Amino acid sequence: MTVKRLTRSAFLLALIMVLSFLESMLPPVVSFAPGIRLGLGNIVTMYALFTIDKKTAFLLNILKSVFVFITRGATAAALSLTGGILSLIVIIVLSILLKERVSYLSLSILGAVFHNIGQLAAISVLMNNKAAFFYLPVLIVAGTVMGSITGTVLNVVMPRLDRIK
Repeated sequence: MTVKRLTRSAFLLALIMVLSFLESMLPPVVSFAPGIRLGLGNIVTMYALFTIDKKTAFLLNILKSVFVFITRGATAAALSLTGGILSLIVIIVLSILLKERVSYLSLSILGAVFHNIGQLAAISVLMNNKAAFFYLPVLIVAGTVMGSITGTVLNVVMPRLDRIK
């Protein structure tokens, strides 16, 4: 890894940490549906995936989960990690299969939905209870809405972040 790439990755990690911390201080987006957040740090992870490489995106995701562990505990870290990993895998597979025929917005929406599915899978394992999946319809809608927001933000900030290169 070159010094330039390492510096850029460190900057992105710092940005993820700041966004994750700020987001954790915000009130819930939807009061009747607990756990729904914007996923601002995922914008940076997707940026890394599309402009650096897969390895860096996975590393940033793992390091974000370590930060979540330090600031919010083991359960939150497990949810962050499982959701983030599944989300990245889905985004990578779709971007390979569909190539230029898929937009950042579509990938962001699908990534957010699968992030939520990964989190539900982790919750069902941690609680040893499959009843958590009854919450799936709510999280699919939330993932679609939040993924639309983060995908739109990614489209807006991508050219600005490209100047950092």
